[in-house]
Amino acid sequence: MQITLGPVLYNWPTPEWVDFYARIADEAPVERVVVGEVICSKRTPFRQDAIGDVVERLERAGKEVILATLALPTLKREISEIGETAEGDRMIEVNDMAAVYKLGGRPHIVGPFINVYNENTLKVLEQLGARTVCLPPELPGPSIGVIAAHRSTADIEVLAFGRAPLAVSARCYHARIHELSKDGCRYVCENDRDGLEVDTLDGQRFLAVNGIATMANGVTVLGSELSMLAKAGVSRIRLLPHTCDMVAVSAAYRDLLDERIDTAEFLSRIRQQPLPGAIVNGYIHGQAGGRVA
Repeated sequence: MQITLGPVLYNWPTPEWVDFYARIADEAPVERVVVGEVICSKRTPFRQDAIGDVVERLERAGKEVILATLALPTLKREISEIGETAEGDRMIEVNDMAAVYKLGGRPHIVGPFINVYNENTLKVLEQLGARTVCLPPELPGPSIGVIAAHRSTADIEVLAFGRAPLAVSARCYHARIHELSKDGCRYVCENDRDGLEVDTLDGQRFLAVNGIATMANGVTVLGSELSMLAKAGVSRIRLLPHTCDMVAVSAAYRDLLDERIDTAEFLSRIRQQPLPGAIVNGYIHGQAGGRVA
């Protein structure tokens, strides 16, 4: 089972973003790294001068680099940018069907923002050129097994670490919270490097927001479930970057997959990290709330 490091979904300052990928290149035991903006196109200009060097460094380190595209393009400019990315030589990850259309059948990766809830959808995406499909994070284990059993040309990937992305909206939650317009947001999302927690009226931790994205409050951590997923036909797991030590996180997953440590040791190492939320794994077990790993 291989490890994919998903894209940074949050608005990190560019120097911090560049340093993060430099360390991933040098130290993280991951085979594939997805790089690029998924949430908000207004963040893209800050990275344009840096992304080329980041991609080059990752590839020099032997990583397979995939370029990410937006999850919810709403402007002609955003559609054009997706088209320009799709016309390049590199494999891209699509998070909206507009990007699939722009590719015209060329091989690509499907990200978790495209809803793949059954084997028929998987079949259509494979016919359109999907080589890896990262399933939506809310799918329970039996559904993952059914979909994986019907795969033909695509690898199946499952989110194993990070706040799960649940939905995207045309409205920017961060701007609204700060009584700003979406166009005049002042990039306030940069203040919340792992997302902004949302509580219910009675003070219960509920969700997290990240610009236009709604995220889970808890941090998905799959450990003992990985052997079940492997037997079901899942060949890749995805780790989503957070401000904790992602090199240590990826090393813990690599050691667990290679059976150098057991699940108890793995969870002990993960719990040592300053995670932005409680560890949860309820989705894969089809249970409401955050069943503890």
